[in-house]
Amino acid sequence: MAEAARPADPETYAALHADATALLAGWQPTSPGAATARDRTLALLATGPAAMSRQHLPGHVTASALVLDATGSRVLLCLHTKLGWWVQLGGHCEPEDRTLAGAALREATEESGIVGLRIDPVPIDVDIHPVRCQGGSLHYDVRFAVLAPPGAVEQVSDEAEELGWFPPDRLPEPLAGGTVQMVAPALAALRRSPLRLAP
Repeated sequence: MAEAARPADPETYAALHADATALLAGWQPTSPGAATARDRTLALLATGPAAMSRQHLPGHVTASALVLDATGSRVLLCLHTKLGWWVQLGGHCEPEDRTLAGAALREATEESGIVGLRIDPVPIDVDIHPVRCQGGSLHYDVRFAVLAPPGAVEQVSDEAEELGWFPPDRLPEPLAGGTVQMVAPALAALRRSPLRLAP
């Protein structure tokens, strides 16, 4: 995640805003909670491209990824330095991002240090939660499933105290509230997508 906030010039985020709007408008939610969050996120997006920027104080769209190993038997989580919770990888969209899936993949690559990650471009979840950034705001987080290559070795970034691989049914504590709800749809997505799990 970039440290410095950038000006919220609506034109900067026009392509990303168009992608996010089209993606969520055509998405089949994976749960009733995700459906409600999707509808609220589309309402936020209707306010314009500035909703993609961290400078948008009423709330902004973010992108995150649940990274699974090549067999689908472990998930990669980070112990967030500021929050003190285990969370999935992800964060704010940047001006160079053109798609939400691309933003999620960029964040996952930056935060894991793993080269060769592959992403399913169909979201697995949408979650809205309060955050401390910009003095207090909301993250409208669109989540994706990501598959690591065989033998992937993670490298801790500045965003995390540590990274760890965990079985999906034995996630660590303290765990961010919305992380566990990503596991089942991530596994389902990777089984049916071109990102096939290794045997």
